[in-house]
Amino acid sequence: MSTQAPKTKSKEAARAKVTVRDFRQKKKDGQPITMLTAYDYPTALAVDRAGIDAILVGDSLGMVVLGYPNTLPVTMEDMLHHCRAVARGANAPLLIGDLPFMSYQVSVEQAVANAGRFLQEAGMDAVKLEGGRERAEAVRQIVAAGIPVMGHLGLTPQSVNTLGGFRPQARTSSAAKRLIEDALALEKAGAFSLVLESVPARLAEWISQKLSIPTIGIGAGVGCDGQVLVTHDLLGLFDRFVPKFVKQYASLHSVMAEAFAAFKAEVEERSFPGEEHSVAIKEEQWQALLKDLNGKTKS
Repeated sequence: MSTQAPKTKSKEAARAKVTVRDFRQKKKDGQPITMLTAYDYPTALAVDRAGIDAILVGDSLGMVVLGYPNTLPVTMEDMLHHCRAVARGANAPLLIGDLPFMSYQVSVEQAVANAGRFLQEAGMDAVKLEGGRERAEAVRQIVAAGIPVMGHLGLTPQSVNTLGGFRPQARTSSAAKRLIEDALALEKAGAFSLVLESVPARLAEWISQKLSIPTIGIGAGVGCDGQVLVTHDLLGLFDRFVPKFVKQYASLHSVMAEAFAAFKAEVEERSFPGEEHSVAIKEEQWQALLKDLNGKTKS
């Protein structure tokens, strides 16, 4: 008879894996979808434990992790590296990898090949790419290869130079109409979901009601089918600027700075490390060592 205690399932292990089908069902049931970014193992673990539906390994890592001024310098190798770390930390959320700048714009063949790497090499469940009707064929072919695709319209960071900066989009009737047409084109091409970033709330709600696929808003109002934020913004870890649409749920950058300053002060005043942080040696072993060393010194 075994004497081992029965194993209990952890909370995160008990949660079922979220799929693109769950996204569609949530929209159908009117249940909001939650999504956050993650770029490393511990963050992915925390996001998973919080019960978040999806994790986006966004190319925003270029700014909030790698220190670039925008997302343009991020490479496929950067993305795959961080995706692998996230995949090791998260079990239940739908994992979505961001196709970086110039990894899908050159040709449809390039887009399909690079999208495949996210699933084959990095443990992602789906990919995300920016752009509307001009990306429809790439979306169609990636989906045909068995890879779920999330679209991204509105403020598309990879087009920051074309857009003239990080500015709200679709604020004129003509631009709004084009956004609607792009959203319909991506849905027709087979995208399973669509991110709407920094567009008028009324427009985002109208699109959300029109589409059969779920929309995920960021700076697009409460009428979307779900919401996403960059985790570093949510936690107050990115101190360069805070987008208007971000709600900071914590201010960890200041907490970190205070902790680092406290560490510096304690080291300089020699109060750290204390005895409780140090490795001990038994007195008899120490005396034996001293005796041995003294003996060798005398000889």
